[in-house]
Amino acid sequence: MSPSLHTPQPARPPFRIIVLVGLMGAGKTTLGRMMAQHYGIPFIDTDAEIEKASRQSIPEIFAHHGEAHFRAGEHRVIRRLLKNGPCILATGGGAWMHPQTRALIHEAADVCAVWLHVPMAVLLRRLLNNRGSRPLLAQGDPAATLRQLATVRYPRYAEADIIIDCGDESVEQATRTITDTLANTSLPHHVPVALAGHSYEVLIGRELLAQAGLRVKPHLPNGHAIILTDETVATHHLATLERSFREVGIRFHTIIVPPGEGSKSLARFEAVMEEMLERGIERGTTVIALGGGVIGDLAGFVAATALRGIPFIQIPTTLLAQVDSSVGGKTGINARAGKNLIGAFWQPRLVLADTETLATLPRRQLVAGYAEIVKAGLIADAELFAWCEANGQAVLEGEPEKLGEAVRRACAFKAGVVQDDEREQAGSGGRALLNLGHTFAHAFEAEFHYDGRLLHGEAVSIGLHMALALSVRMGLAPEDDLARLDTHLHALGMPAGAADLPHGLSTETLLNHMGRDKKLRDGKITFVLLRGIGMAFTCRDVAMDDVRALLLAEGFAP
Repeated sequence: MSPSLHTPQPARPPFRIIVLVGLMGAGKTTLGRMMAQHYGIPFIDTDAEIEKASRQSIPEIFAHHGEAHFRAGEHRVIRRLLKNGPCILATGGGAWMHPQTRALIHEAADVCAVWLHVPMAVLLRRLLNNRGSRPLLAQGDPAATLRQLATVRYPRYAEADIIIDCGDESVEQATRTITDTLANTSLPHHVPVALAGHSYEVLIGRELLAQAGLRVKPHLPNGHAIILTDETVATHHLATLERSFREVGIRFHTIIVPPGEGSKSLARFEAVMEEMLERGIERGTTVIALGGGVIGDLAGFVAATALRGIPFIQIPTTLLAQVDSSVGGKTGINARAGKNLIGAFWQPRLVLADTETLATLPRRQLVAGYAEIVKAGLIADAELFAWCEANGQAVLEGEPEKLGEAVRRACAFKAGVVQDDEREQAGSGGRALLNLGHTFAHAFEAEFHYDGRLLHGEAVSIGLHMALALSVRMGLAPEDDLARLDTHLHALGMPAGAADLPHGLSTETLLNHMGRDKKLRDGKITFVLLRGIGMAFTCRDVAMDDVRALLLAEGFAP
């Protein structure tokens, strides 16, 4: 038999291009070459490509032209290389810090970014004997320089698709760990929220909760966290999160509150705050919200007010929280006069949306969250609404790809709105459009005293119908669009009118609740109306007689 028959065939690469990122000394070149051999594809080092193109060494480019010039050239080289493939692409330590370069890699088809995370002691040992070829270590204290680089770069490195812990194991063992991980992974979605004062990423995918320690740790200023969750979520997910924190050495304390809207109260806020202060929190302590919208709102408001503001990270575990409330920085608690009347804008540093956590939800909770996806399509994305009509059932059945895509599209839509009007100060439109259906929904919820008989998403679902029905009644939107919305809601078993409420409500009582809405301006209610699917606008000239007539026509009691 020919010896060639015994030669092992290279493994099929799981992605067209695998991009290696990490600090200098992480082993990107060494491991990259081993991976290329494993897959039988080329290995490309971006630094070598830059030196070839410029006919200068990296230290010479830094010395003669400066770092900014080098980064611009690096970006051009990576953009060119991403058009080719397949290959293993090792990048310089600072390449991933360039926002446009990160976006290029995330948006390129069939490309996976891997952060090689190496303990600081190992990096220092590797680098101290090779300082001459590292321009950033050429002067001063290399250990201090490397730690400073880690502080700045690790939060961005944590936005890679996959994080691999590499230490003192052999090159062969490390390569096996990377290739085994790549063979059993799916790429997460990355949704950037780019704000003037503070930008962050929404990471959407599977198995993110088990990786949370590695993802979260770079964002912790002092390595200390307070996990806030509720009793129900703790049963399903707390052990996984705590284990991931222990694995990477995060110090943490956990606070567990009762589930439900009742925890968004002044009393619960005070109890959580007092417990945090007793634990000796500092301004570098980070609050981690593990749960649905209630936990996110409460944890965010606690973070916004503790010590005049401490960092905050969202790990949403309900569909409603993943597609809506975890993104955008609205935090708060309820008052006797209404919902969310006490609160603050406080943006998270990171949002980790693990879609596998949704498998523990009853269908009722999924349906409630799905209403916010429908809302996004109604406001300004007719294509998303059409996608929902075709894929809504698969989303509610938990089909992984459809579920991830639904969360991504809803988050991307909301991120775009928030970026343009972070604090809801636009004279018209802007972030206020996200309140579509909510003027009605909050009135319904207030009548049921937030006691669980009517979930927020269920109230929003009915509110969407009411907003479009009001628009039709005022001659603004076509009746066919209302029929289309109702058909979709009913097809998925979603509430869409007065008959779907637990019991009848009074028109006059609902109008009184609307009159106390926090969106009042100059004594007038701001309604979000529609000219059709995907065409929402704000309006302050709605006659309350029209609202009253609509409520009566929809079957509400006088």
